[in-house]
Amino acid sequence: MQNRKKVLFNTFFLFLVFGLTLYGVFHGEDLGAMLAAIEGADLRWLVPGIILVLFFIWCESIIIWYMMRSFQLHLKRRICFLFSSVGFFFSCITPSASGGQPMQIYYMKKEKIPIPVSTVILMIVTITYKLVLVVIGLGILIFGQGFLHRYLESILPVFYLGLALNIFCVSFMTILVFHPVFAEKILTVGRILLERLRLIRHKKEGVRKLQESMEVYRETAAYLGTHKHVIAHVVLVTFVQRIALFAVTGCVYAAFHLSGTSIWDVILLQAVISISVDMLPLPGGMGISEKLFLTIFPPVFGHLILSAMVLSRGLGYYSQLLISAVFTAVMQIRCTMKEKKQEGI
Repeated sequence: MQNRKKVLFNTFFLFLVFGLTLYGVFHGEDLGAMLAAIEGADLRWLVPGIILVLFFIWCESIIIWYMMRSFQLHLKRRICFLFSSVGFFFSCITPSASGGQPMQIYYMKKEKIPIPVSTVILMIVTITYKLVLVVIGLGILIFGQGFLHRYLESILPVFYLGLALNIFCVSFMTILVFHPVFAEKILTVGRILLERLRLIRHKKEGVRKLQESMEVYRETAAYLGTHKHVIAHVVLVTFVQRIALFAVTGCVYAAFHLSGTSIWDVILLQAVISISVDMLPLPGGMGISEKLFLTIFPPVFGHLILSAMVLSRGLGYYSQLLISAVFTAVMQIRCTMKEKKQEGI
């Protein structure tokens, strides 16, 4: 019953945010001119954009496959691609992308992958995924002052907030992993404080879950200590993965046959949007991503800004949602058929 209520709430919240986004973006705009501009875009550049989205999903599957092998679990790449699709689908439709990893663990369990193993792998995927954003954000902050003042003056507070939240998240997760004893003390004290303030109830189940979580962090720390070369490869692939998704907006830029802006500026501007919205409790950064695009990209797309936003978000987010939804359905069908076959035996 609790899970059903959560699903209904997430579904309602998703459609509510989607509806508000549509109204906020298109209210009062010339939709005819926008559609005409989209129809005039060069399809030869939009197809590579979809390929980049597929590559983005595939990169995580390669990371999962590679790390599974380090645990002596030899899975087929196509199964790992399904795991990756499940993660991206549920991340796209849940606030703060909170639903992706639990569903990946659920389906990995159905493939007989031990929960401690899948949890450690996905923990490392999360850390490296956010770490790449932090590195790009700090790189822009330190070395891109001209870039900041040229494009981002109007959204600097949002950018700084997003970068700070990502730095905090990566730092906190790193402390949990590398200093589990210290982290456990912090979380235990925090839990006791919340209980005394009567914000949460004291439950043995909650204490047990905290202890189980800390055990995951200990196992992650042990893995990182003995597989440094694996982590280096994962970070490299994650960096390429992130750039590939940001480059989708570069394909939109090329599709309109525009010039005058470096492709790297386009990619970095899209990275700024991801950094700004990554930690916000909105499914897929919906609403705020569109607003930021319309705010910082006018010098790049000019009068085509609305059409460019629709194509960029359509390819980078909505096509990702659709593609991952299809392969999530394939994963579910696979599991259902496998269970029926086992019951028949």
